[in-house]
Amino acid sequence: MRDRLPQVPYSAAMSEATIATLSTAQTLALRGQLDTWAAEFGFDQLGVSDVDLSAHEPHVRDWLARGLHGAMGYMNEHFEARLHPEQLLPGTLRVISTRMNYLTSECEQPLRILEDPSRAYVSRYALGRDYHKVIRRRLARLAKLLDAAAARIDHRFRAFTDSAPVLEKALASKAGLGWMGKHTLLIHPRAGSFFFLGEIYTNLPLPSDDATVLDRCGACRACMTMCPTNALIANRLLDAKRCISYLTIEHKGPIDPELRPLMGNRIFGCDDCQLYCPWNRSTVSSCEVDFTPRHGLDAATLLDLFDWSEAEFLRRTEGSPIRRINFDMWRRNLAIALGNGPGSNKVRDRLRSALPGSSDLAAEHIHWAVSALETKIRHANA
Repeated sequence: MRDRLPQVPYSAAMSEATIATLSTAQTLALRGQLDTWAAEFGFDQLGVSDVDLSAHEPHVRDWLARGLHGAMGYMNEHFEARLHPEQLLPGTLRVISTRMNYLTSECEQPLRILEDPSRAYVSRYALGRDYHKVIRRRLARLAKLLDAAAARIDHRFRAFTDSAPVLEKALASKAGLGWMGKHTLLIHPRAGSFFFLGEIYTNLPLPSDDATVLDRCGACRACMTMCPTNALIANRLLDAKRCISYLTIEHKGPIDPELRPLMGNRIFGCDDCQLYCPWNRSTVSSCEVDFTPRHGLDAATLLDLFDWSEAEFLRRTEGSPIRRINFDMWRRNLAIALGNGPGSNKVRDRLRSALPGSSDLAAEHIHWAVSALETKIRHANA
């Protein structure tokens, strides 16, 4: 592949200054090659942007100032580096953004699971292999090819997959991968929003894709209306403290009792804002084997998952995004979901039997679930 590219003359003094003098033909050749490599590595789209994120700064600063990020303190850390990619990797001139679809045809129809209170809903992105591992490996290979093609040049690069202070949606939008929907997720007009993003920072002066995708949400408010906890408090404004994805994954402590009944059977993440988005009606299915559901998590029952021991939880979630939470949080989330189900003596008794030896966090939510079920049982027998 490298032989197809115009050769860059060697100089021992090659530096950032000489990189900036690369010919248009050379940078265009590199840009075209990136699309080919990206397709070979399973990415569905690639785009290149500059590093100017000034248009996004007011919104991000306001969101943080209002405390809408909840306990996600890392959002404040290295904040300037988020807004200025060149601070994260000195000399960065361009950001290469990639998109990879993750919704596979093997997944059972999500709404069917949400309508069955006995079954567990796991966000579709978390059903298969951890996307960090999948995409990071592909990005690293892509970056190495780019580095090899830019041989004898002082090329600096770094690849990211939700693993550093990067405003990935803003950068992807600038690169033409979609527009920011009212649910704050990126939407592609043909692929919807069920996709992962990844980035490569580079000091190569690649041609930027001046292909900003026009906002096509229009007057639609489906994502905002259908959010179970009303976490989308305004257009593109998410109150993370009410978001079920935040509550079940990022939040480490007890969940607000007022929000528990609204969570339904969602035990890890929530996709409602995407499931009801019109742009996802014809989502392109992913052929990526690594995203195929594991251990029947796309259709498991709540009680079966609650019966997992800690050892079984660790074994079955190895290499899965679900390992972002610990066993106590897993039990916490499942207890809430079971408490939101119909009154059942079997479920109530199973919850009670799990109390001995439970952590304080799990026990609090188990007690809540038992109380909720007993109330339903009494009403049913009245």
